[in-house]
Amino acid sequence: MYDTAIVGAGPAGLFAAYEITLNYPGINVIIIDKGLKVEQRNCPLPKVGRCICPVCHINHGVGGAGLFSSGIINLRPDIGGDLQELVGSWDLANALIDYVDETFLKFGANKERVFEPMGDKFADYQREAAEVGAHLIPIRQRHMGTDGSVAVISEFTRYLEKAGVKFSLLTSVETVERAGDHYELKTDKGIVESKTVLAAPGRAGADWFRDQAKKLHLEVTPNPLDVGIRVEVPKYVMDPLTDLYMDPKVVMYTKSHDDKVRTFCVNPGGYVVVEKYDDGTIGVNGQTYSDRLSPNTNFALLASIKLTDPMEDTIDYGKSISRLATKLGGGKPIIQRLGDLEDGRRSTWERIGRNTIEPTEKAVTPGDISMALPHRVMQDLLEFITKMDQVLPGLASKYTLLYAPEIKYYSMKTTVNTLMETTSEGLFAAGDGAGLSRGINVAAATGVLAAWGILKRIGKPIENELFERLEGNTVRRLPGRQ
Repeated sequence: MYDTAIVGAGPAGLFAAYEITLNYPGINVIIIDKGLKVEQRNCPLPKVGRCICPVCHINHGVGGAGLFSSGIINLRPDIGGDLQELVGSWDLANALIDYVDETFLKFGANKERVFEPMGDKFADYQREAAEVGAHLIPIRQRHMGTDGSVAVISEFTRYLEKAGVKFSLLTSVETVERAGDHYELKTDKGIVESKTVLAAPGRAGADWFRDQAKKLHLEVTPNPLDVGIRVEVPKYVMDPLTDLYMDPKVVMYTKSHDDKVRTFCVNPGGYVVVEKYDDGTIGVNGQTYSDRLSPNTNFALLASIKLTDPMEDTIDYGKSISRLATKLGGGKPIIQRLGDLEDGRRSTWERIGRNTIEPTEKAVTPGDISMALPHRVMQDLLEFITKMDQVLPGLASKYTLLYAPEIKYYSMKTTVNTLMETTSEGLFAAGDGAGLSRGINVAAATGVLAAWGILKRIGKPIENELFERLEGNTVRRLPGRQ
C-alpha cells in the first residue's frame, strides 16, 4: 500500500511529490498519469509547432498540459489563481510563489530571463490602458521557453525517480473510492491502494474530477469558463509591451456586457499551435522558443463566462462550443482575418494569401469564427481589440489573424482546507483540474500545500519555515484585488 497516490503529473502533482520526498526520501509515493515521460511527449516536428498526433500526448503526461507552453512563470499569487485567499495571507502567498520559483531554478530554469515591469514607460502604458477602460497588471515573470520547460521538467522527473517516486504512466484512473481506512484507485491496469490520495488531474482532467467529486459527495462550487480566440499580429505591434515584460496581462470589463475579458499566454515571436483533445474536439494554443523566433506575436483573448441555475456546469457548455467549432472547421481550428469578420464574411485561403501577416499555423480552416462562438463573447472580444488598438496601434488591423476556439476549462471548485484536504478525509486536491488554480505558479503552490497536508495526515512531522508560518497563520490582511 502506498502512503500517497497522486493522480496527475502536472505542476501540482510534481511539486507535491517533490515536497513529500524532500521531507521523507523513503516515503512510498506513486504518480499516475495517462501520458508519457517528457522525452516521449516531445513532438518530432517543433518547427511547425505542436503536432496533433496522439503519440505526442499534448494534454497528458509528465509536465502536464502546460509543458509545451511558453514556459512563463508568473511570480505573483493572484495571477493564475487566488493563492492569497487559500492561505489567508498575502505575504505567505508571495513566499510560496518565491519557493516555487526557487524550485524551478534548482532544476535548471534560466536565472537571467526575469521580467519585472516598472518605471515611467510602464506607467505610461498603464495610464493609456486606463483611458480605454483596461487595467495593465504589473507582474514579475520568469521565462523558461517551451524548450527550457522541457529540460526543467526532465530534470525534475529524474530527481523524483532517484528519490524513489514511482511513475505509472499510460495509466488511466477510472474511479477513486473509499475503502475503510484507505482509498482504492481503479485504473485500466488494476487497483492501486493508498492511505491518501491527491487529485491533481490538470485541465484535461476537469470533467473526470467533476464526476469523481459527485460520486464522493465532495462539496463543490461552479467555476467560470474562459472562451475566446488566439490573436496573431506582427511582432512589432506588441513589442512596446512585451519589451517591458514577456506576458502582459491586460484585463477589461466590457461596456457592452460588463464581462471580464483578458489576455493570456502572450508569445512574442511565437507560434500558434493546434491542440487535439480526448473527445475528438480541437483548439488552439501558443508557444515560444528561447532560440527560434517567428515574425509574429500571438496571445489568447478570453471572455469569462459564469453560468447560474438551471445550468451551472461550465465544462459541458464549453464542450458544446468546442464541438460546434470542430464541426465547422472540418476537424481543424478556424482562422479568420479581423477585416473579414468585421465585414461579415468568411475568410478564404486566397484572402489570407494576400494578407500582410502570414499565419504561423497552417493546419487550420479559413471560415467565420462568429458561427462558432456565442454572439455575446464575440462582442466582448471585438470591443477589447477595438479599444486596445488605441494603446497598441495595429492591433485592430484588418490583417490581424484570429484563430478559434481557445477554451480554458476549470473544474468545479472543490472545498478544501488550507492544506488542500477535501471534505473526504485523506483525499486532497490541487491544481487547475480541481478548480484551485489557473496557471503553473499557483498549481505548483497548491501541490506544495497538499504535500504538507498529506504528511500531516499520515503523522509525519514537517520542518519547514513556510509550513510553520501557515500553521501559525499570523498574517491575515489581504491587499485590494487586482
